[in-house]
Amino acid sequence: MDRDQFIELVRQRAAVPASRRLDGMPLTDAEMAETLVRATLQVLAQRISGGEARDIARQLPPPLDEWLQPEHEKAEAFDLEVFVQRVADRALVDFDAAQAGVRAVFQTLREAVTGDEFEDVLAQLPREYTALLDESE
Repeated sequence: MDRDQFIELVRQRAAVPASRRLDGMPLTDAEMAETLVRATLQVLAQRISGGEARDIARQLPPPLDEWLQPEHEKAEAFDLEVFVQRVADRALVDFDAAQAGVRAVFQTLREAVTGDEFEDVLAQLPREYTALLDESE
């Protein structure tokens, strides 16, 4: 899956219009989706181990792979609500828009990387993260 396909799938799945951005910055819906992808991957890189973040990043096209680069080797433990709030803060959207974005990115990530690799990511996350994916199916 290339960058444009990934962003487009997230745009369709999240259905978060650019008008939801809190600072009023004029973006297209595709730019909003890209913002949500970047924020979600950056927060995911904090939440999983550095090795796992790099493993997933190797399967993603540029610049998505760069957004998943870990700042630390050790995963930072925080729950799904904190994860979504961090995405909201980075993307400058409200909590509901961030939650839709996180769900869409996780769905798309599941399709973009090998099944084993995605399962390795989920194994590092509490059940509530998996439930987020289950809600969308």
